[in-house]
Amino acid sequence: MKRILLFVLTNLAVMVVLGVVASLLGVNRYLTSNGLNLSALLGFSLIMGFGGAIISLLMSKPMAKWSTGAHVINQPCNQDEAWLVSVVQRLSERAGIAMPEVAIYEGEPNAFATGAFKNSALVAVSTGLLQGMTKEEIEAVLGHEIAHVANGDMVTLTLIQGVLNTFVVFLSRVIGYFVDNMLRSKDDESTGPGMGYYITSFVLDIVLGFVASMIVAWFSRHREFRADEGSAQLLGNKQPMINALARLNSMQAGNLPPSVAAMGITGGLGKLFASHPPLEERIAALQNAPR
Repeated sequence: MKRILLFVLTNLAVMVVLGVVASLLGVNRYLTSNGLNLSALLGFSLIMGFGGAIISLLMSKPMAKWSTGAHVINQPCNQDEAWLVSVVQRLSERAGIAMPEVAIYEGEPNAFATGAFKNSALVAVSTGLLQGMTKEEIEAVLGHEIAHVANGDMVTLTLIQGVLNTFVVFLSRVIGYFVDNMLRSKDDESTGPGMGYYITSFVLDIVLGFVASMIVAWFSRHREFRADEGSAQLLGNKQPMINALARLNSMQAGNLPPSVAAMGITGGLGKLFASHPPLEERIAALQNAPR
């Protein structure tokens, strides 16, 4: 709940800062004289940046279940399910969070954690991961996902995405008005934005959106290292997580749906837009970490 409050306050702070800066620089008066209501734009940017991100956060758990076809273990049907639930319960107690829902889904080796609140999260593992790893390695992966939940990574990532969305929406439209005004002839008496505004805003939404995605991906890669370290702390030994990452590196990791890909144990290996760092880098970071 504290992170949700921080999310709201940060977005409101962004709106206030943008409004104050615009007033001090005289941008507010210029835009108003040229037909742009800055207060309305700030409100619109807040709704677009905050609204979409918070809805995505609140829907993250049901969407993850639906998109992966995950089966939640309400009552273990066999020893493997009972062991999985017991491990998650033990690790969540060590991490100081409430017991998450535990689920299994059909697929290649991977796992993820999601949920709007750390005390009502979901941890899911694939059948490929359960079949291809030792119990010690699976426990390390579960520790990694529990660390994500305990660190509040889902909310923090949504916070960053929301703030960046707000800037993208606001800046693309302000610049669009400047460009549109420059392209208009002095005797043009038409009111409202012209084609220059719409084209510029559309292009900048895409360009700035890419920049925002790179920033979000950078943070996502950074938190993977933290979750690896968190797993080592929960297990009291970093070697199981090193072994699990090495095992994943030798296996064909499965792709997760976009809605939960950033919360998985593995991800794409692209550079600027990758949500996860290369497994080799994560192994090296753990090996070099203090015991």
